[in-house]
Amino acid sequence: MPRSNRLFELIQILRAAPGSRTAHDLAEELEVSTRTIYRDIAALQAMRVPVEGAAGLGYLLRRGYDLPPLNFDQEETEALRVGLAMLARTGDSTLQRAAKRVCDKVDALHGPADWLSVAPWGAPVDNPDLGCVSIARLRQAIRDEETLRITYQNETGEMTERRVRPIVVIYHLNCTMLAAWCELRGDFRHFRTDRIYACDPGGTHFPGQGAVLRNLWQQREAVAAESPTASD
Repeated sequence: MPRSNRLFELIQILRAAPGSRTAHDLAEELEVSTRTIYRDIAALQAMRVPVEGAAGLGYLLRRGYDLPPLNFDQEETEALRVGLAMLARTGDSTLQRAAKRVCDKVDALHGPADWLSVAPWGAPVDNPDLGCVSIARLRQAIRDEETLRITYQNETGEMTERRVRPIVVIYHLNCTMLAAWCELRGDFRHFRTDRIYACDPGGTHFPGQGAVLRNLWQQREAVAAESPTASD
């Protein structure tokens, strides 16, 4: 995360906190070292951001400090809350954490809305401890146009090794799918992310091909909209 983004996130965390936060807690939430937090706090204080506290005691943001408000009306804010809450049903743990941070920012500006509730049941969480790869890793490969080597288990329990060019992450109600060009099959294939049990860099990239492959995939999906989706 760029330092400017991290400083902004640090301000938002301190604004949303009901009390002081220790450097250790802040470091864990931002996935950096405590030394980095100490430097960032010093940088914010040098910029006259009213952060109070000290190492070993914790830090808090003095009341009254604010950033420009989000320009959303009431219904837009409620739509944002519901949409963010529904990310809990995607199984994408990284997006869930990001959604929680955004919700904290909205709550800090508008107050909580406990009367809006979304059921959390949906796709299984991408927990690497249970053998499922991180969906964030797949999204990163799509952005980087990076090939991946995956170990995949199909619906019959058969395990196969694939080399794929990932192009789309599809969030369904009960599962999350990766659409990719499969070099083994020489065609597009869909893989349930909770059945991808290993994911390693493929050693190559396909720069400039991602958009072309997505366009071809979208055309294929439009033609086969009423047919069963190919997956293995």
